[in-house]
Amino acid sequence: MPRKDLLDPQGRAVKGVISEMGIKVKDVKVGKVIEIVIEEKDEGRAWETVEELSRKVFSNPIIEDYKIEKI
Repeated sequence: MPRKDLLDPQGRAVKGVISEMGIKVKDVKVGKVIEIVIEEKDEGRAWETVEELSRKVFSNPIIEDYKIEKI
C-alpha cells in the first residue's frame, strides 16, 4: 500500500468516482496483493522468507508499506 504520508493518486481518483455515485466514503487507498506459496516445512523460516521478499522484492520501502497475512 502507499505509505500513509504520501499522496495516492489512484485512491483519490477512485474516491472521486465513488463520491460522484453519491456514496459517502472517508478515504480510499489503492494497492496491490501478492500471493505466494512457499515450499518450506518450517513455518518460522517461511515467514522469514516472505518478510525478506516483501522488504526486498515486492515493495519499495520508500513509498510503500506492506502487511503479511497467512491465508
